[in-house]
Parts: sequence; structure tokens; C-alpha cells
Amino acid sequence: MAQSADQLLSYIAATFDHMPFNRLLGLQVSRFADDEVEVRFPWAEQLVGNPIQQILHGGVIATVLDVAGGMMAVASALGRFSEIEQAELVQRFGKMSTIDIRTDYLRPGRGAEFIATARVIRAGNKVAVCRMELHNEHGVHIALGTGTYLVG
Repeated sequence: MAQSADQLLSYIAATFDHMPFNRLLGLQVSRFADDEVEVRFPWAEQLVGNPIQQILHGGVIATVLDVAGGMMAVASALGRFSEIEQAELVQRFGKMSTIDIRTDYLRPGRGAEFIATARVIRAGNKVAVCRMELHNEHGVHIALGTGTYLVG
């Protein structure tokens, strides 16, 4: 049975929430709409990249930005369909991938909780470009990223 793009957003969010690597990092999708994605995760000792400064590992930061950007790219591509079968969605977006990502580290990753957001800059039939940001629970801007994703 075909479902609307809006109906499939919760399915996609649940898929990202249940990915083993995302679970290892403690990522949770807190907002997923056609205009913005929000992914949260708590501070955890195993995410430390510098044990002296007690800050997030740069790879964790880049990964979270990529997850948020990838989800936003999927949402933008999904918006091209009025209805789609779940099986077709799985087939189409199983081929989706990151083409390029740039991460700018602005401040050390300190906080009790971190929030990554993403928005689409440009979406085409084959490629989507997204802007991502990472803040802590106090709104301190830790990093930003630009990602290019294959979506078609």
C-alpha cells in the first residue's frame, strides 16, 4: 500500500534511530520534518577525543553532522513523491550515500547534551546539499558542516 511522504518520515526516523552505529553513539532523532532535522545525543565518556580537555572526538562531531545531513537529504528527496510504497523507498534510499562532507570545528565539544540540526541548501533530482550545525544544550555553536548527498 502506498504511503504519503509525511507518513514515511516516522519510518525513516525509526530506521536511523535503530542503526547500530547511531545507537552506539546514543543518537536520537528528536525532530524530523520536510524542512528540518534535529538529532540529539548525551555526553558520554566513550565519545571523548581529548582525555585531558574532556571534549568530544572530532570524528563523533563529523559523524553526527553527516547523520543529520543525510536524513535531511532523504526528506528532501521524499518530498518529490506524493505517494510511494515502503519497499520502493527502501530500494531507492538504500543507494543513497554521502558524496562529500566538510566539517568546520568552531569550539571544543563540551556539554551535557548535543543537538545537531540540518536544512537543505539545494535539492535536485540526483544530489542534495545540506547545511548542518552542532550546538550544546546552552546553544554554544560547536561545529558546522556542509554535506553533498546522492539521492537519486
